[in-house]
Amino acid sequence: MPRAERERQMMTIAEAVFSERGYAATSMDEIAERVGVSKPMIYEYFGSKEGLLVACIRQVRSELQELTAQAVIGAQSPEEALRRGLVTFFQFTDEHRRSWELLLRTETAVVGPAAVAEIEAARQEQIKLHIALFSAYMPGADQLVLEATAEILVGACERLSVWYVRHDDVTPEEAAEHIMRMTWFGLRGEVQRHEGHSE
Repeated sequence: MPRAERERQMMTIAEAVFSERGYAATSMDEIAERVGVSKPMIYEYFGSKEGLLVACIRQVRSELQELTAQAVIGAQSPEEALRRGLVTFFQFTDEHRRSWELLLRTETAVVGPAAVAEIEAARQEQIKLHIALFSAYMPGADQLVLEATAEILVGACERLSVWYVRHDDVTPEEAAEHIMRMTWFGLRGEVQRHEGHSE
């Protein structure tokens, strides 16, 4: 099996085990057994258990970033762009619950600085995406306002996603609307104010 394909296989199985057991309780022996390879081979590929966890988180991070960035392309208004991004975010948590649980549960586990840094990098990518989106609709807006707004939005999404994955009766669209109701009223005022200044 080619190395890249073997790495993906290892990460897929490791992601499942990490999600099922949590980082601290996961053993490399179990991952190796499920993959059907020797434990030394996993260490050769990833260096350590934390290295394997970081690779899993990085894969989740990359997929989420790509999906949310694609979602807002072609939106006709800031409201539509925000709603599209939110729906995509909750669809991701719904369709990849193991991946999302891995991100949520890892932070409270006993992990090393590399894993913690990777989780924070995932947040920062989403924050940068929101800042870029808001900047497009609010030219000339104060940078601190844009940063604070993006931080608030990412924090709200993350916390609501914890609630969302416990409620099978809530759709991604409904979860997105909860965020829209809490954030769009204030954002709309900012957008309209800057639209007026740009005329």
